[in-house]
Amino acid sequence: MSTPPVFKIAPTAQNLQRRPKSLDLCLRNPRLTPSYGWELIRNLPSRVLASNTILSEHLAAHPELIGKPVADRFDASGGNLPFLFKVLAIEKALSIQTHPDKATAEILFAQQPDIYKDANHKPEMALALTPFSALCGFLPLPTIAIYIRTTAELTALIPPAIVTDFLAIAGSSNPTGPAEKAALKNLFAAVMTADEALVKSQLDLLVARYKAGGAKVEGESQDVVDLVLRLDSQFPGDIGIFCSFLLNYVHLKPGQAIFLGAGEPHAYISGDIMECMANSDNVIRAGLTPKLRDIPNLVSGLTYEAAPPSKHVVFPTSFRSSECSTLYDPPIPEFSVVQVLVDAGEKETHPTVAGPSIAIATEGAGSVSWTGASTMLSVSQGDVFFIGADTEISFSSVSGLTVYRAFVEAN
Repeated sequence: MSTPPVFKIAPTAQNLQRRPKSLDLCLRNPRLTPSYGWELIRNLPSRVLASNTILSEHLAAHPELIGKPVADRFDASGGNLPFLFKVLAIEKALSIQTHPDKATAEILFAQQPDIYKDANHKPEMALALTPFSALCGFLPLPTIAIYIRTTAELTALIPPAIVTDFLAIAGSSNPTGPAEKAALKNLFAAVMTADEALVKSQLDLLVARYKAGGAKVEGESQDVVDLVLRLDSQFPGDIGIFCSFLLNYVHLKPGQAIFLGAGEPHAYISGDIMECMANSDNVIRAGLTPKLRDIPNLVSGLTYEAAPPSKHVVFPTSFRSSECSTLYDPPIPEFSVVQVLVDAGEKETHPTVAGPSIAIATEGAGSVSWTGASTMLSVSQGDVFFIGADTEISFSSVSGLTVYRAFVEAN
């Protein structure tokens, strides 16, 4: 039996320390909770809205919707797409974490399948819907060195020999060399494995100093002071708070995006985002979380590439011949994301994409039409829909329609 190439799907909802009121589309759509994703993961299947069929089963029964090139390259014959696509509305900071590369994921899955539930990697991109802040990647070594010299509460956690070695190499002209990476790894491991009582006592001193007002020392930015106090209010006594001095603290405006590859430490702090990632559930956590912390695997699995936050920025480009669409194309094959902004009364057409797409309307209302269709699909804020491979599609706006479209191609 044939099936239309475009249809609405019912996403799976989760609530994981997310903001209760910030995301309007969640409030206006009774199907959605404050945090939700539509994702083909093993324990949280999405469904075809019209039939209530599990989406992966529907795609397996209609392989033309995925397309043979994508199915062959990404082993999607069972109806599982190579990417996950989510909306996150974050109020409370998410954990200090990383995601393993494929080789490490295979080992962790074989050794601890109850914790690491698949053998895939999980590179991800965050695209800001509102002002968004995050910790991402290690600060340049000279910046970390400033904090080591000026923030006594941080230095107290680290053995003097490790401090001496790090400061000696922090000014190197080759920040990604093996010696520099080794020094950063030793420093980070020392901080993350510091004695819990020592961590608590030093955090108490640090927070008291900051709360005293104007008590920051030279080299400590107000941005970091505010972050430390914010994280302490959410996770008092947590070692992850000291990552404020080790990782880049970035602030994105709506429409800006960052990419995080395997082995890069990060934590989302606040804001609403579209998040797209490779199809995996693997997360290695080490702080700012009540969940399992796996510090040994996190320490051993990081790349220790220290760089400014610009390293992680995804710069948007135009999407093919479209006039109202912007492409965010991270350096991995599993996914790309297109932002579609169509003014009221206007129309935007996308040429065929040689792979499947998941799309979400985040603002406004309108309709979607496609080649060969006798009807249109009405969409409005909060609607999620699937677009099959090789489908030319048009978005018509009634009231300022905004759509985010995640897709994959085999080339």
